[in-house]
Amino acid sequence: MIDFDNKDIKKKRTLKIFIEATREIIEEKGINKVTIRGVAKKAGYNSATIYNYFDNCKQLIFFASLDFLGEYSQAMPDYIADADDEIDRFIKMWECFCKYSFENPNIYYAIFTDNIGDHPEILMEKYFNLFPEKLGTPPADLLPMLLDPDLSHRAAIASKPLIEENFLEEKKARQMDNMITYIYHGMLTLMVNQRIEYSSDQALNIITKQIKAIVENAICCQ
Repeated sequence: MIDFDNKDIKKKRTLKIFIEATREIIEEKGINKVTIRGVAKKAGYNSATIYNYFDNCKQLIFFASLDFLGEYSQAMPDYIADADDEIDRFIKMWECFCKYSFENPNIYYAIFTDNIGDHPEILMEKYFNLFPEKLGTPPADLLPMLLDPDLSHRAAIASKPLIEENFLEEKKARQMDNMITYIYHGMLTLMVNQRIEYSSDQALNIITKQIKAIVENAICCQ
């Protein structure tokens, strides 16, 4: 992907046009209908120009998908604000993430599961450096998690307070994180491939119960 800084207004504006055109196609036709040619036509450019910014279509979809991720990032602080303790906060963090994931499964699959042909952490950092307004103003302690596209890293950051507050030993926390991450990926993949007929609310209810059971079992079996 092309490298440029925030001061390059022209390139930033052009990049934003491509992202918005891609998002419109996703909203109108679905993520599977996004093509370089289709985005170029909607944006009023030729296809070759897009390749001056992105290596492939999946990178373009990844950037456009991060546009949707901003909605989740901005909702997270309020979602966890009334947590009773660190355990409840951890569960609510996952619940918020799953809620937005299952409402737009293809988007979250593109960000956290699909192969985009580059380091996703670099692309995510570039995106939020260019468009910091999309992230909102989350608490500083949430930023490392919100800016990391690797779910195993995000899970470890989320569970760190449980270790610090002596609810869990680190080894047990990693086992818990892995179990939650795997069931999340499983549910998301099944929804994307239409192998289950759950609504987003049904999927959220099921996985939230599973996460609570995993957390309770990890803590009680110390």
